[in-house]
Amino acid sequence: MSVQSHSGARPTLEDVAAKAGVSRATASRVLNASPRVSPEAHEAVTAAVMELGYQPNQAARALVTRRSGAVAVVFSEPEPKIFDDPHFAWLIRSAARSLADADVQMVLMLVHSTQDQARAERFLAGGHVDGALLFAPHKGDQLPTVARKLPLPVVYAGRPWGSLRGLHTVDHDNEGGGLLATEHLISLGRKKIVSVTGPLDEHSAMDRLAGWRTAVGADDETTALMTADGGFSREGGKKAMEALLGRVPDLDAVFVASDHMAAGVLDAVREAGKRVPEDVAIVGFDDHPMIAPHTTPSLTSVRQDTSAQVRHMVTHLLRLLRGETIRARREVLPTTLVRRESA
Repeated sequence: MSVQSHSGARPTLEDVAAKAGVSRATASRVLNASPRVSPEAHEAVTAAVMELGYQPNQAARALVTRRSGAVAVVFSEPEPKIFDDPHFAWLIRSAARSLADADVQMVLMLVHSTQDQARAERFLAGGHVDGALLFAPHKGDQLPTVARKLPLPVVYAGRPWGSLRGLHTVDHDNEGGGLLATEHLISLGRKKIVSVTGPLDEHSAMDRLAGWRTAVGADDETTALMTADGGFSREGGKKAMEALLGRVPDLDAVFVASDHMAAGVLDAVREAGKRVPEDVAIVGFDDHPMIAPHTTPSLTSVRQDTSAQVRHMVTHLLRLLRGETIRARREVLPTTLVRRESA
């Protein structure tokens, strides 16, 4: 229970300063995490805050610091995809946790239509948030162009289309992951390895496909025959696999560019009367904890640590908000293979 000031009102900064035996300015510096205070003053002010139950007036602080204490997490995807795909649920959960740990409020924004983009631009430029984490993977998406003009720091997930000059981005080694998955299938003695890709207007899908192409030595004609776009959805993965089973009936392995699609691939393979892994070995991508260990059989998958990606993005953004000078660069996080029953 908080203790009220001597006047019976909510404790003020002046009450904290008096209790701690310091000036109001010193108390303010402690509460704003300034390094220009002694350890003794910091300890005294912190103790006074705890004893009095002081809560700073966030509205007043925002007027002084011109900070909202909030960060926008922006996804440029249609709402059904955001809420149906477990990958996005994991991203949102990771962002909420990382920002909460930094005592920052998350503002979730879903931007898909032209109207959404205009509204997002007005909101982001209006001082409602201090910065943004931007997930805008598709070719032709205008959000990265809009974000470059905004008067606030932005950190990007993945690799936006266009020049990366001046951008802070955190990505995974998607091409290396595709190569790793396919080389694993080759090491098992598989000869006809097809691939279910994501939409090829996304760099992550293109890079995973490039890893497969390198491993199998595929030219353009082979790629057209032995790959199909599953749209990063379970139903799309099933339809893509059905098409590949029709085109390449003697296929014996498949690299799938997401675990969500791989669940659909498993459905298609079972319905075709084939066994996994005896007849068809399958490797997914994401190592999603709600999918890969729980399919039947459990799914061998390339792990990209989504939580780590978001933590790195939040760390970069917080450093930018503190005014630190950080060289703009593309940070690429490693991928690893997690072996389970499907391969």
